[in-house]
Amino acid sequence: MEHTQENLKILHPPGWAKPKGYAYGVVARGRMVFIAGMIGWSPQGVFEADDFVGQTRQALQNILETLAEAGGKPEHLVRLTWFITSKQEYLASLDALGAAYREVMGRHYPTMSVVEVKSLIEDRAKVEIEATAVIPD
Repeated sequence: MEHTQENLKILHPPGWAKPKGYAYGVVARGRMVFIAGMIGWSPQGVFEADDFVGQTRQALQNILETLAEAGGKPEHLVRLTWFITSKQEYLASLDALGAAYREVMGRHYPTMSVVEVKSLIEDRAKVEIEATAVIPD
């Protein structure tokens, strides 16, 4: 178990390989915040990017702006669930995606799942990300 902040601990079972860009588990105490699936359009509902990395950056920014309404910060996120429309596009952009993630979220890596889906409700959307956070009391 690795301690990261007062209300949150990253769980890493002994002998397990170090995960890259996510955590195996998180235990947290505080106020829970649930954030709907965010896609890569602006707060006004306009797509400003059609590439996977650009849309992901915007979706993450949308998550943080919503989280801020509850007084939260990136380090309070405990789970991200990604829905992507192309596994190939996701894998082909891992380096740029990692750079965009760190630019927006810093080096905080909560638990994450990535699921490829046939499509999203908005036709131009390439990614949708749900988030859960726990803010210290």
